[in-house]
Amino acid sequence: MKLDLGSLFGYSAAFLTTIAFVPQALHSWRTRDLSGISLPMYALFTLGVALWLCYGLVIGSLPVIAANAVTLVLASVVLWLKILELRRGIN
Repeated sequence: MKLDLGSLFGYSAAFLTTIAFVPQALHSWRTRDLSGISLPMYALFTLGVALWLCYGLVIGSLPVIAANAVTLVLASVVLWLKILELRRGIN
């Protein structure tokens, strides 16, 4: 498979912006410490990622689809943990 310059930038950006969420998701999962996480911000962010995924599906862009599908899973985990934390009255 031969990549043009635009695709190379797209896949590189998709990889880097997606992998950036792995440390936060792992830290949140392991420690269950989400005191520094804003629920409104993460809820809006997760919705935005879901919409980017929809956009990627509509335009048929594999880098946009792949990056946002993975990021949606990671962001959803952090959001879910934050909601559980608030329900338990921890923060």
